[in-house]
Amino acid sequence: MENQKTQGVKLRGRGEKPSLRLARFIIKKQKWIESVFAAGCLFSLIAMLFVNVNYDLTEYLPDTARSHIGLDQMEAAFGYPGTARVMLKDVSLYEAKQYKDRLEAVDGVDQILWCDSTVNIYAGEDFIDVESIEDYYKDGCAVMDVTFDEGDTSAKTAQAIEQMQAITGEKGYYVGMAVQTKSLTENVESEMSLILTVAVIMIFAVLCITTNAWSEPFLFLLVMGVAILLNRGTNIFIGTVSFLTDNVAMVLQLATSMDYSIFLLDAFSREREGGLSEEEAMVRAVDDAINSIFASSLTTVVGFLALVSMKFTIGFDMGLVLAKGIVFSLLTVVFFMPAMILKFASMNERTRHRRFLPDFQGFSRRIYKARYASLALMLLLVPPAYVAQGMNTYLYGNSAVGASEGTKVYADDQVIVNTFGRSNMLLALYPNTSSVREREMTEAIEALPYVKSVTSLAGTLPEGIPEEFLPQSLTGELHTRDWCRMLIYIRTKSESSQAFACTQELEEILTGYYPENSYLVGETPSTRDIRDTITEDNTRVNMLSLLGVFLVVMASFRSLVVPVLVIIPIEAAIFLNMAVPYLAGDTMVYMGYIIVSSIQLGATVDYAILLANNYAACRKKIPDKREACIQALSLSCTSIFTSGTIIVLAGYIIHFISSTAAIGDLGHLIGRGGLYSMVLVLTVLPALLVLFDRIVTDNEFERFESWRNRRRRLKKPQKMEADAE
Repeated sequence: MENQKTQGVKLRGRGEKPSLRLARFIIKKQKWIESVFAAGCLFSLIAMLFVNVNYDLTEYLPDTARSHIGLDQMEAAFGYPGTARVMLKDVSLYEAKQYKDRLEAVDGVDQILWCDSTVNIYAGEDFIDVESIEDYYKDGCAVMDVTFDEGDTSAKTAQAIEQMQAITGEKGYYVGMAVQTKSLTENVESEMSLILTVAVIMIFAVLCITTNAWSEPFLFLLVMGVAILLNRGTNIFIGTVSFLTDNVAMVLQLATSMDYSIFLLDAFSREREGGLSEEEAMVRAVDDAINSIFASSLTTVVGFLALVSMKFTIGFDMGLVLAKGIVFSLLTVVFFMPAMILKFASMNERTRHRRFLPDFQGFSRRIYKARYASLALMLLLVPPAYVAQGMNTYLYGNSAVGASEGTKVYADDQVIVNTFGRSNMLLALYPNTSSVREREMTEAIEALPYVKSVTSLAGTLPEGIPEEFLPQSLTGELHTRDWCRMLIYIRTKSESSQAFACTQELEEILTGYYPENSYLVGETPSTRDIRDTITEDNTRVNMLSLLGVFLVVMASFRSLVVPVLVIIPIEAAIFLNMAVPYLAGDTMVYMGYIIVSSIQLGATVDYAILLANNYAACRKKIPDKREACIQALSLSCTSIFTSGTIIVLAGYIIHFISSTAAIGDLGHLIGRGGLYSMVLVLTVLPALLVLFDRIVTDNEFERFESWRNRRRRLKKPQKMEADAE
């Protein structure tokens, strides 16, 4: 006891290092710190309710994108209406007309385009040329194109769709951007609560197996819950976050930062076993773990921050929120968790149980024996995987997110397409300079084989009739003093090579008649610009994340080679992960591809750093590199398996529960990427560490410093002799 007191007094001397002084401050001010975190949680609970969530990917296009400029100009001149397509099944022409009139009267609906504008529906079906209206009515089905008063993401538009669905009942089938957005909002909100619940249960089960007391998982989840809450609440300062960020950030933060709390509790347990009091053990634990926590969190933050450089600014949105989440996890573990550990200490002692995991000695020896076979297999697989991951096919736009296979919107779309084919709305915006030119352009566009219908004021107004003869409700939608607008429906998907080619041809016609200040907007032009922007981002994001992680590891190990060694298995895992969709013939949402590369590198490089650190530490004590490698593997397995399993589970839970393609694909890539990273770190990295043993244990920086000191010592006598002469 006397020895403990003496030891404590020595530690409190003026020569204490900063981490010890910080640790003592945390313990001394723990009540005050708890109050600060409690206030932060209360603020976040309220603030998170006021964070806007955006479901429109076009909002993230750069200001220089042509479709973005056109959208801004159109919204300023006319507004940008939401759109939908409705099919009514098993109705007569007369019944369809009755439904159309009721739907058009719904508050929030601007107009509905159907064949009743060109055909006298009341004349009777025997007197109507059925072939002339087959784009709108056939086989007892009627299809109508709807435009709304407000945009696709408007609450008023969503309410209008609900009322329309109530009117049509089971007869109605709905597609279009406004319907996709409404469906996406509802699905994401309901699914993410389930995803988070299942993730917490599964992570709790993993922690029960990997920890030493039944109460410890509750401690970890409490601390991580506080960090997640603080991150969500502080999104209020960003204002609006994407639906993708809002819904995957919680699970990713939980999965990628759980290590920090495990590091601190393990350090505390070791110090308590050494006979120190609880408070002194906590001081030592904070001092011992803080460097590991900072190093681990910094690599993850750097990986996430690389996304901020994307011109397609959903990357800025996601990178900032994820990096902020890691910072809050770090702050919560370092400042808030010590007080919680002391509160849980007696409970942890009472609920302590036997260790469920083995010591991994036998497992480590088998891995060591197979190390070169693992390295050879990786070298064999990575080149074709690198080629394959560059040959994937991708989807980029809103329809790939909101109308993916498995959703009701997708099912309705298949029914409508099988009956009537495609209908894709585009809007042309051009200066109001000549009605003659507008009429000529309308006729040129109407003549195109893939064009279903064209609505323009010059095309609607009979030749020689003044514009004033038409109602303001029509002219105001198509003309202002300075601008004209044209509605064009084409028979293509919103995202396909055919749609892009048709859009290109329409743009050429538009610029031919109006060379300046003319724009073609809609889902297809926006999707094309998203594709062009985000593919340019890919190389830059990958290079920045690699460079950032390299610099962090280099500073930690004081070596130029060790960062390369620890990154090799992670990059190999990324290539293998991204090659699987190509081999399986799957089409990926490109956002998932570019985002996961940074997430996988930032979140899983910690496994490689941990193993390399343990190997370097073991080599200082064990002369034989074989035994040192086996011991390092044995020490690392529990942490790597715990962290890796949590990431894998989090990813696959998102994948299996979410019906939204962008979220589901992201989860699948994260889960599979975490698994591949874990396997390659444990099997390939040992071979690299042993092969480059001298560099790992005696790094270049230390050798350079030693060489420079020797040079100084040699030069000193020579200088003294020269001075004497």
